[in-house]
Amino acid sequence: MPVLVILDQALKYLADKLISPFKPVELLPFLYLVNWRNEGAAFGMFKSFGNSLFIFISLAAIAVIFVMLIKGKEDPLGLSLILGGATGNLIDRLFRGSVVDFIDVFAGRHHWPAFNVADSALTIGIGLIFIKLFLGKHEKSEN
Repeated sequence: MPVLVILDQALKYLADKLISPFKPVELLPFLYLVNWRNEGAAFGMFKSFGNSLFIFISLAAIAVIFVMLIKGKEDPLGLSLILGGATGNLIDRLFRGSVVDFIDVFAGRHHWPAFNVADSALTIGIGLIFIKLFLGKHEKSEN
């Protein structure tokens, strides 16, 4: 988890220092590096709720996930990825007032909302937990 947070923060710092908010950097025909600020939750939703609410939600989520990791009853990899992602974005909210997103994936004119390493870790972690839950229920129903 610490490596994830360090990588996330280092790449956000580089995006902030090296990429102009108005000049995306093309890496591939479907992938740009951008400098975007997300003041809301996932994909910029609920930004009218304010940064303080998201800080509170992040702290609560981190506490719950930390307890779940200590109890050891859930998938440790998935929970660790969620914990690292939540921590990375919380650091942004605390010290920048918003989350730095810098990865822009698109097909033609259709852009996925910009995201970052922390967002990717959160998504993968949640996906792993859902897969484990689904497979666990599937295995139980076969017995």
